[in-house]
Amino acid sequence: MKKLELLAPAGNLSKLKTAFYFGADAVYAGGKEFSLRSYAGNFSDEELAEGAEYAHKLGKKIYVAANIFAKNEDLTKAKRYFKFLYDIGADAVIITDPGLIALAKNTVPELKIHLSTQANTLNKYAVKFWQDLGVSRVVLARELSLAEIKEISEYCPVELEAFVHGAMCVSYSGRCLLSNYMTDRDANRGECVQACRWKFKLTDMSGFPHPALIAEEDQRGTYLLNSKDLNLLENIPDLAEAGVYSLKIEGRMKSEYYVATVVNAYRRAIDEYYKTGYIPDAALYNGELEKITHRDYTKAYFLGNNEKTIFYNGEQYNGTHEFTAVVENYKDGKAFVKMRNRFRKGDVLEVLSPSEACNKTFAVESIINPEGSEIDDAKLVQEKLVLDIPFAVSAGDILRRKVK
Repeated sequence: MKKLELLAPAGNLSKLKTAFYFGADAVYAGGKEFSLRSYAGNFSDEELAEGAEYAHKLGKKIYVAANIFAKNEDLTKAKRYFKFLYDIGADAVIITDPGLIALAKNTVPELKIHLSTQANTLNKYAVKFWQDLGVSRVVLARELSLAEIKEISEYCPVELEAFVHGAMCVSYSGRCLLSNYMTDRDANRGECVQACRWKFKLTDMSGFPHPALIAEEDQRGTYLLNSKDLNLLENIPDLAEAGVYSLKIEGRMKSEYYVATVVNAYRRAIDEYYKTGYIPDAALYNGELEKITHRDYTKAYFLGNNEKTIFYNGEQYNGTHEFTAVVENYKDGKAFVKMRNRFRKGDVLEVLSPSEACNKTFAVESIINPEGSEIDDAKLVQEKLVLDIPFAVSAGDILRRKVK
C-alpha cells in the first residue's frame, strides 16, 4: 500500500509555501488561464516556474489545473501552455475536457494527466475508460461512498484521488450553470461567483391580490442551495485501506490561515495513522478544524446516501480563533513577527506549527514596534513587531487568538 499523499490548494505562491511548510506532499495550482478559479489570485508563468522549482527542492510536487471546458479559440493557447508546463517540470496537469486531454497527449506525451473531478467520474468502467486514454490519475466525484471507492480501486489500478475536506458544490462535482444564469459569469470557465451560497427567498408570482408570500426558515432567509463542508479526517484509515492514493483539500480561494490549519490537522492525523494504525487524537484535530471559518461539517455520501448533506439553514461559522501574526524569526526568547489581525498586551496567543510548539500558548507581556517602543495595542496590519515567547518557535509558524 502506497503512503497517502496529502494534496493541498495553492491559490498563489505564498499559499503554496504555506501548504508545504505545514506538511502537504503536493499542491494543486492554477495559472492565469484555463483554471476554474479565475478569482483565486493564481500564478503567473514566472510564479508557476518558481513554484515548481520550490516544490522539487523539497522533494514535493505541483499539479497545475487546466480544467475549463474549452472552446475552439482556446486550443492554440492551450497547446503552448501544455508545452510550458512540461518545460517547467509540472508533475501533472489536471484536465476535464476530452479535447484538451487529447491535445495534451499529442503535444507533450510525457506530461502526466490527472482527470479533474469536473468529469463526474462515478463508476469503475468510467475510471478504466479514462485510464485506457492515458490518464494517470482520476479525481473522483464527491458523491461516491466508501464501498463504491473500494470497488473502483479493486477493479482498476489507476491512482485515485478523493476530496476529504472543504466546500462542496450543489451541482455534481462542480459543473454548475447557476452562476452563468444569474451573473453571466461562466462557472465552467473559471468565473463562478458561488451564487449557490447566496441567501434566497421564494415569492408567489401567481398574481393573486395579496402581498407576495415569502417562504423563509427564519429572518435570515432559506438556504435552498447551500451545501455543508466536507470533513473526512476521521476516515483517513478507511480511505487508505480502500485504495485511495491522494487526499485532496478544497480551497484555492481560501485564506493562508485556512490552508495552514487544515493541512496541519490532516498531516498530523495521517502521520498518527501510519504510526498506530488509527488516529487516537482525531478529536484534537477536529477541534483544530473548528478554529477556521467553515459551514457545518458533513461526511456527505461517504457512508451512503445522505439527504442532509446539502439542505441546511445555518450561517457560516467564523471559527473560534483568529490569525494574529506570522513568525519571521526567533532568537533568544524573542519572536520577530508580522501582524495580521489586532491583538493587545495581555492577550493569550496560541501557536500553529508543524513542530512540537503547536498548540502551545503564551500571554503577550511585551510588544515592541519597529521604532523600538513598547506598545499595548498591535493594530497596524503588516507591522513588524517583537514579542517575548518563552519557548522556541520557527519562521513560518502562525500565532492565533481565541475569539470571544
